[in-house]
Amino acid sequence: MKAAVYRRNGGPEVLSYEDVPAPVPGTDEVLIRTEAISIEGGDLMCRLLVPPPADGFVLGYSSAGEVVAVGSAVTGLEVGQKVCAFGQAHGLPAGSHAELRVVRPEHCWVLPDGFDPKAAALVPVTFSTAYEALFERGRLTSGDTVLVQGAASGVGLAAMQLAKKAGARVIGSASNPARFEELRRYGLDEAIDYRGENVRDRVLALTGGRGVDLAVDCVGGSLLQQLIGATRHGGHIVPLGTASREESTVDVVNLIRSNTTLHGVGLASLLHEARVHAYMADLIRRIADGELEAVIDRVFPLADAAAAHHHAEQRGRIGRVVMVP
Repeated sequence: MKAAVYRRNGGPEVLSYEDVPAPVPGTDEVLIRTEAISIEGGDLMCRLLVPPPADGFVLGYSSAGEVVAVGSAVTGLEVGQKVCAFGQAHGLPAGSHAELRVVRPEHCWVLPDGFDPKAAALVPVTFSTAYEALFERGRLTSGDTVLVQGAASGVGLAAMQLAKKAGARVIGSASNPARFEELRRYGLDEAIDYRGENVRDRVLALTGGRGVDLAVDCVGGSLLQQLIGATRHGGHIVPLGTASREESTVDVVNLIRSNTTLHGVGLASLLHEARVHAYMADLIRRIADGELEAVIDRVFPLADAAAAHHHAEQRGRIGRVVMVP
């Protein structure tokens, strides 16, 4: 089969499109023919910073496709079903950047007939991360005010839509003010240019000095520290990414004084849980019904994985970058 692999850390140029042996599912695994791949932030970071655990390592968390084989111990999945899936190996995103991949059945979600595989590829990471951050960790309820930092990212767009549908006021920060009007269709109420404005000061101005109930941060770096002052006393902050590529630091004294709760969300260790499967099924239904939109910036062939990764690293885009074999 064809796959995009890497043998050393570096920029997108370290990805190589080549023939590799097709994976063989074990008794408790599922083999999927890939139809679409979502490039996730974790994919980019691992390619850049984490040494591959094997020569010619196939990267990638999230994809969608058709089940072509199931292990003898697998129940609940059948050959021919369309699914979205999540995979990892050695603690790294693994397997999506290929024509075929093997995953655990608990990391598969069956899709309704006619569901666009490109949209489906976004569900396992993008939408589930946003949902977990907002409702399971951040305890968002109707009438709350939420700050989505990195609003134009895949997770940011999902978070804005979900928060708005739940009755929240949505403040979004992004690096490209030219895209603010476009972001309003996904739930944005007020916008902040986090590169040209002080996020803390703007949030306090927009909330009458109170601060937001919940801040969801897809950017990280020095901006994370500003969120403590931008969040109300007893509020919640959920860091989800490090798009800034800066080290994130937190003033623990201010965190204590403000009684702010800082939540980590690592979905890789949660996706097998029944509660996650329940809300994943609901998210898939809502996307299928048109209530939520999986926003895709651009689609590349898998053969152009290096170009796709390069585009995914650029500022100014809106939504996820997707590849198709």
